[in-house]
Amino acid sequence: MIMAHPHESVRSAGIIGWPVGHSRSPALHGEWLRRYGIDGRYVKLPTTPEDLAGRLRSLEREGFVGANLTIPHKESGLLLCDELAESARRAGAVNTLVFRDGKIIGSNTDGFGFIANLQAHRVAPAAGPVLILGAGGAARAIGAALQDAGAAVTFCNRGFERAAALNTALPGTKVLDWRDRAAAVKEFALLVNATSLGMTGQPDLDMSLEHAAPDMAVADIVYAPLETPLLAAARVKNLRAVEGLGMLLHQAVPGFAAWFGVTPVVDAQLYDVVMG
Repeated sequence: MIMAHPHESVRSAGIIGWPVGHSRSPALHGEWLRRYGIDGRYVKLPTTPEDLAGRLRSLEREGFVGANLTIPHKESGLLLCDELAESARRAGAVNTLVFRDGKIIGSNTDGFGFIANLQAHRVAPAAGPVLILGAGGAARAIGAALQDAGAAVTFCNRGFERAAALNTALPGTKVLDWRDRAAAVKEFALLVNATSLGMTGQPDLDMSLEHAAPDMAVADIVYAPLETPLLAAARVKNLRAVEGLGMLLHQAVPGFAAWFGVTPVVDAQLYDVVMG
């Protein structure tokens, strides 16, 4: 076990969102802080859009080492950073901030988390063409990371214009009409649900897997429930299914390492803590 030096002051980080009450990140980071014996804390920081800029500067003055940004701050947070990692530029959003030497340094770890979760489930990110359902911030971050890993990426969204905008933001990607998704699925090695459809309280995702190739993998970014209707349908067809909680867990690793100086491990015990 790696122990923090006893003379170090408590390091503070947190999650900034509006609302932020249901975030699982404090349980996740709290488990790692306990596991590695680090004198630190990770707290919920409910912040309205109007107060975001002031909140970031005040946290820095209060000695925070960094923070996560969640809905609705991931895009607007880009403009408040002094330095941006390429991951944030490619994703068009920022979710991880490090406060260092009076500067706010922003990155986006969603794509990293998605790829790491695929690999943990023994799915190669560039095994073949990828179809991403959705055209929001998560779809763009995941699409950028998969493209960087060498995959051919196609976006498919109920509103074609938003998918076309992602195609412009990430040159080299393709767009598929929503009406063609069921028939076209046979052409892809990986299907990704990057929408909120299938989440508890949301409508189900209408996506037939009837024509899926037998070696296709199916990934869902929804993690409540852990077994979404899409993943259940994939298991019925004996397709490899990749749940969404692993993305949340893996995306947190780079931030924790930057703030607290230890690269944490994602394991089965962590799943239990965060789902509990």
